[in-house]
Amino acid sequence: MLYFFQQVLNGLHSGALYALLAFGYVLTNGILHRTNLAYGALFAFCGHAMILTAAFGYQALWLTLFASVALGVVAAFLYAALISHVLSRSVFEPLADRAPNAIVVTTLGILLVLSEASRIAADTHDLWLPPMLAQPVIFAQNAGFKATLTLIQLLDCAAVLAAIVLAAWAFAYSSFGRSWRAVSDDPKAAAMCGVDVRAVFRHAVLFGGLCAALAGVLAGFYYGNISFGTGLVYGLKILFVTAVGGYLSPSRAALGAAAFGMAESLWAGYFPIEWRDAWMYAFLVVMLMLVGAGRDTAKIV
Repeated sequence: MLYFFQQVLNGLHSGALYALLAFGYVLTNGILHRTNLAYGALFAFCGHAMILTAAFGYQALWLTLFASVALGVVAAFLYAALISHVLSRSVFEPLADRAPNAIVVTTLGILLVLSEASRIAADTHDLWLPPMLAQPVIFAQNAGFKATLTLIQLLDCAAVLAAIVLAAWAFAYSSFGRSWRAVSDDPKAAAMCGVDVRAVFRHAVLFGGLCAALAGVLAGFYYGNISFGTGLVYGLKILFVTAVGGYLSPSRAALGAAAFGMAESLWAGYFPIEWRDAWMYAFLVVMLMLVGAGRDTAKIV
């Protein structure tokens, strides 16, 4: 029983990262209604930029470790804001009325550009942050087995929870949230009612990019390194999870993604880990088929 509890605790951290990414992904795609393959790459790029900038600050500028990491965090969020600005104005808006495949292919190209930019900037070397706040916090113990989380895991989960709760509250009660729901439902009708559709969309892309940056920074703190191909893996998982739950509610997408992260942790604890991604993808595909069939039946009725 204590081993199961440990796997649940492990799932809290991975589920928190998935939840934050899903929340940000839905902010953009709830309006765009197009597949954005670049979102996972933005997450990995920001996390990698944080690590590279921290290494530069520590080795070249002779800053303290805390100041170097703080500089890396600032750089990650600045890159997220810049890339989100370019994506919304130069990619999504011009291609929004084109065939869906146009945005899919374009964002796939952006994914490759961001991944290669990270690889070239690091000279194909993996840079690692030193372990930070790795002290274990014991939740339960019995017969020598301890169910623990590290302090950095707890802080990551707390940061994600605070960010999602604050964003969900603002989304529910702010004028931006009301405008987002109107544009997501019918952009032409929203425009006729005086809503600035372009401004709403640009803010949604920006907020989604900041969510990706925060997730990348938190992942970098915990893992110490984010590889060049991480963005594709995370991006595909978030794409499938949000497709199952729908793009109408960022909060619901975040809950579904958190449950997915918990399921991944339980699989890793009881089954061969090399088969984890294959079976989890298969589960998501089956869920997509069932959800799609249910929607089609509802339309027929």
